[in-house]
Amino acid sequence: MLTSTALVLMMVPGLAMFYGGLVRTKNVLGTMMHSFVAMGIMTILWVVAGYAMCFGTQCAGGLVRMGQRIRFPEKMDNSILDVGVPEYVFSMFQAKFAIITPALIAGAFAERVRFKSYVVFISLWGLLVYNPLCHWVWASDGFLFNLGANGAIDFAGGTVVHISAGVSGLVAALFLGARRVSPKRPCRRVIW
Repeated sequence: MLTSTALVLMMVPGLAMFYGGLVRTKNVLGTMMHSFVAMGIMTILWVVAGYAMCFGTQCAGGLVRMGQRIRFPEKMDNSILDVGVPEYVFSMFQAKFAIITPALIAGAFAERVRFKSYVVFISLWGLLVYNPLCHWVWASDGFLFNLGANGAIDFAGGTVVHISAGVSGLVAALFLGARRVSPKRPCRRVIW
């Protein structure tokens, strides 16, 4: 699980370079920082509230988890889950999904949002969209996890990561509208 965590965390700089290559030269650094700042913000949110919201005690009729079991890393040192994995390793494994998802959304509004707005957006999005969806699909008592005979089958984060990032990116792009390119300075074609 630690190897998988490290490999997915290496996707964040790769995603930053990918998005940096898609924008104009003046916006490369800002667009790349969208991916890197997601690492810091989502990690802090995950430790403070995210893990408890996704895998803590249940409240609000099973729609969200929270309550008494806010689990900071120092409380997880001696806790081993039923599958034989230390709880802090499981928490890090799940945190990487929380980190990469808003970084994926950032491509939908590259060059069109201010950095402060992006920070506020991913903070609220993580708490209000990602964490409840993570609980619904991946927690053992989440309603999508227990839906039907087999529950929600979510291979490699297809629902929690990819569908939520895609829908959120589409909504953000529609909200922001089309990109505005100055008529005096059209986009240049790069010829190699």
